[in-house]
Amino acid sequence: MQRALQLAAETTALASPNPQVGCVLVRDGETIAEGAHLYANRDHAEIAALKQAAERGTSPKDSTAYVTLEPCSHHGRTGPCADALIAAGISRCVIATVDPNPQVSGRGIVKLQAAGIEVTVGVLQQPARDLNEAFIHFIRTQTPFVTLKAALSVDGKLAPPPAHRFPNQPHWLTGPAARAEVHLLRHASDAILTGIGTVLADNPLLTDRSGKPRRRPLLRVILDTHLRIPLDSQLVLTASSARTTTPDLLILCGTPAPPEKIAALEALGIEVETLPDHAGRLSLPAALAALAERNILSLLLECGSHLNGSFLRQNLVDKATLIYSETELGDQALPFAQGIPSPYLFEQALTRVTRTALGSDAFVTGYLHDPWPQP
Repeated sequence: MQRALQLAAETTALASPNPQVGCVLVRDGETIAEGAHLYANRDHAEIAALKQAAERGTSPKDSTAYVTLEPCSHHGRTGPCADALIAAGISRCVIATVDPNPQVSGRGIVKLQAAGIEVTVGVLQQPARDLNEAFIHFIRTQTPFVTLKAALSVDGKLAPPPAHRFPNQPHWLTGPAARAEVHLLRHASDAILTGIGTVLADNPLLTDRSGKPRRRPLLRVILDTHLRIPLDSQLVLTASSARTTTPDLLILCGTPAPPEKIAALEALGIEVETLPDHAGRLSLPAALAALAERNILSLLLECGSHLNGSFLRQNLVDKATLIYSETELGDQALPFAQGIPSPYLFEQALTRVTRTALGSDAFVTGYLHDPWPQP
């Protein structure tokens, strides 16, 4: 199962909007074939493993299949994997976790057992669940799984006061190791979101610079009620939508946005969508719904103080990653989130908290909502 999980983990950014799944076929203590699901290849992990066995001229009969997620029992883009395993003649199936998808949940297990196959469930369950938390959240709620990421000073501040900053330049709090880890967070996400305030202050790229392969580009999402984004910003200048069929920049604006600015951005191939707004603020639930329509399962927030506070006050954040540097910024610096007294107090609301060190920086990760249904 460890190997099956490793195979599944290697499909990060290659399986979405499907789950990450690995499968290993074992007979007499020897691995005879293995496979993982890649969305572009269509084959589910079980089918990939069975095909590899066939290519090697090895029969899977009487083998044990180790699968990180319950084999499907319904027809989607492909046929049911449970049927394929039964037809292959496996004698046992070890499953890390049941699939809570209503189309699958428990039915694949029942089908395997009805065919006389021994089934074991729950081996390395939590790692398997962690791997597919965004998929399961989306299946259950039809909204993206939202992770808030914030780099903070040791005194819990987000950025220096505006008077102490250079315009159009980011202010780095954390070291190179922490910034590399942030790119892995971006790589594991379907989309990244920030507000126009951050764009005007930092002129960011918001790209995935992990160097790892992706099936579709990281979608960069900007909340910009009045459409103030400069046409010469790095985001606009690097937008790929004018040159590819898959846009990588989406600007969500409000009804006050000037039609001529919308036309100018769309002429550059950039996607612009108007959302409901109230008192100059865009509806965050409407923004998440717009992303769900685009099959965005996982969303990383890299926002300023106002948007951090808005997402948290509206209970729209599922997971948080706080990165603390050793730098102090002082009382006049920008807070972590408007309306949240301190990130250290905010941490008390998190569950399943993990703490790690990267160089001189400290990573704290925890959950506000468990994506998996409770028994």
